[in-house]
Amino acid sequence: MNKIAGQPRIEEVARRAGVSSATVSRFFSRRDLVSDKTAERIKKVADELGYRPNRLAGSLVTKRSRLVALLVPALTDSPFNAMIEAIVDALGERGYTAMLGLTGNRDETMDRVIDTALGLRVDGIIVTGVIADTATRDALRSANVTVVETWGLPEKPIDCAVGFSHHEMGRMTARFVHRRGYERPLIVAARGSRAGARRDGFLAEWSKLGAGESEEIEVEIPYGFGQARSVFRQMRSLETQPDVVVCGSDAFAMGIVVEAGRAGLSVPDDLAVVGLGNQPIAGDMRPSITTIAIDGGRIGQEAAKLFHDRAEGNEDGQHIIDVGFQLIERESA
Repeated sequence: MNKIAGQPRIEEVARRAGVSSATVSRFFSRRDLVSDKTAERIKKVADELGYRPNRLAGSLVTKRSRLVALLVPALTDSPFNAMIEAIVDALGERGYTAMLGLTGNRDETMDRVIDTALGLRVDGIIVTGVIADTATRDALRSANVTVVETWGLPEKPIDCAVGFSHHEMGRMTARFVHRRGYERPLIVAARGSRAGARRDGFLAEWSKLGAGESEEIEVEIPYGFGQARSVFRQMRSLETQPDVVVCGSDAFAMGIVVEAGRAGLSVPDDLAVVGLGNQPIAGDMRPSITTIAIDGGRIGQEAAKLFHDRAEGNEDGQHIIDVGFQLIERESA
């Protein structure tokens, strides 16, 4: 690869590619505005020269970093991966770069990551879940950034939101369990606002239906296949054994199915299991896992569009989008 001495300049790229400096700048900031043939020529020259745009200098001039902080709780056994991929792809097509931040399950970690993102002068923050801390919500409202809350629907979003109601998801699960004739549900709920909303929704609907008693086991986030063994042991020590376990993830549900088999229980005859997330392996299991499907890809696409519309000053679109969810009945319940 032939490189010129020193850091190549945008004017040199433009001259060799036979275009204007403005076109080269557009190629790096809004590639969708440059024809494929011109883009290919600019990329070839830039690669030959080793040219990379000075993002910091550009942001100082335009006051736009074209960086978006994408915050998710975790990546292991994550139901958020489809959303992440959709957001990264959609933002990239619009000339933005997504920076991934892991927030874990603690509010203080979320607050710290948000503070760091604001310090980097991001143009926007797309956060998984609803931010609970009042001070953080106030700080984001006063900051000059676009904020999209996903995977939940706050009554009063900081800016805009795309997701679904966890409380209604819990109510729907209770109606399904009751309709299928189960009487002794065990809810395995993680310590977190989303899981708490699903649990509260389930219990509210279960009470409304006049059904029997329910049990609950609380676990730390993240929880999945590996934690099923200890939870199953806790379940077996209960005075009244459940006839259905409502889980917060498909991975955990699969772990419960495996532990039930090791204990000589038949699923669903002796113990039914309901998962969450509709992961691909849930349909391949035997028995296959009854679950709740969430369209993470659509959440990602809608979140990226909401961000872009707001960031570009388009105030005509929706600010809150409910993508809903779907119960998929399979063999485990």
